[in-house]
Amino acid sequence: MYAKYHRCTACALGFKRKHFVFGSGNEHADVMFVGEAPGAQEDEQGQPFVGQAGKLLTRILNAIDFTRDEVYITNILKCRPPNNRDPMPEEIDACDAILKEQIRLVRPRLICALGRVAAQALLKQNSSIRALRGRFHDYHGIKLLVTYHPSGLLRNAAYKRPTWEDVQLLRKEYDRIVQSDAQATPGTEVS
Repeated sequence: MYAKYHRCTACALGFKRKHFVFGSGNEHADVMFVGEAPGAQEDEQGQPFVGQAGKLLTRILNAIDFTRDEVYITNILKCRPPNNRDPMPEEIDACDAILKEQIRLVRPRLICALGRVAAQALLKQNSSIRALRGRFHDYHGIKLLVTYHPSGLLRNAAYKRPTWEDVQLLRKEYDRIVQSDAQATPGTEVS
């Protein structure tokens, strides 16, 4: 799929980027994390969440017993907006088909939207993150949880506790799904 899109110029960002930042991790993951857009370091390296926010995301994942290799990580946009500004609606629209195809191919059972932009783009609503977080939403039959973006946590320590509550909820739901699958499959044990 990367080969299909890596030369994308559906919006102006495609002409200014260094790298098309597609996604990383397990391409058949049960859990997908969707952020906003690549930053400067992501544009340099061609991988999502490699800067300070990425390091924090890795620590968050580890705290709930996931590794980056077990989940799939991507962004709403695949190219960096200048000066890390918020994505414009036409840029989000230009990347929408790519993200939908990623979700269709990965087939996650849970999606975690990291931040306001990702939440609003996926849920197609303009509610605040405060109004959206802390519970699951339906995204075309997939449970979607909204929490703060790791970069927001780096700027505002008040977001740490609600984010911790959110990711614990995500892990609890993941464990419930795994347990349910094990019970539905005779001869399977869950430790």
